[in-house]
Amino acid sequence: MTRTAFLLACLFAAGIAHAQHHGSYAGQQDRAIKALSDEEAKQYLAGAGMGYARAAELNGFPGPMHVLELADKLALTPAQRAATQRLLESHKAEARAIGAKRVAAEQSMDDLFKSGAVDQDRLAEAVRATAQIDGAYRLSHLDTHRQMKALLNEHQISMYNQLRGYSSDQHRH
Repeated sequence: MTRTAFLLACLFAAGIAHAQHHGSYAGQQDRAIKALSDEEAKQYLAGAGMGYARAAELNGFPGPMHVLELADKLALTPAQRAATQRLLESHKAEARAIGAKRVAAEQSMDDLFKSGAVDQDRLAEAVRATAQIDGAYRLSHLDTHRQMKALLNEHQISMYNQLRGYSSDQHRH
């Protein structure tokens, strides 16, 4: 129950930040899914990061996509490259599947409001379902960074942080 409450609080906070940032919703009424832009829906369906792993990335937990982009500069071994590629492929498959559920949940929320029959119980269930999916999407991204860090040595992590423009002193452990 507390996990659900936490996820709902996160979704609520994200919604407030989104609403404050955009002010008016003029022009968004023509979207296929009102709560998501076409670009956001595409990002979810592609399993894109969308900032979901920022806590990991900025605290010295590299992401596999960027590790592969920097593979030569990080002097990855063939075994590290192969493991990183497997991790990325596995994560992308998982994130795409969860992202599709996220888009579908927003479509369901949209459909609920389009119906005009929005009772409190149906609304609460739709919000809980969306929050749970959003949490799973973020967990997938964060856990992938956790797994990636285990594949690298401290020097490679330090180099990664320098190459990505992060302060290397904060990330030495």
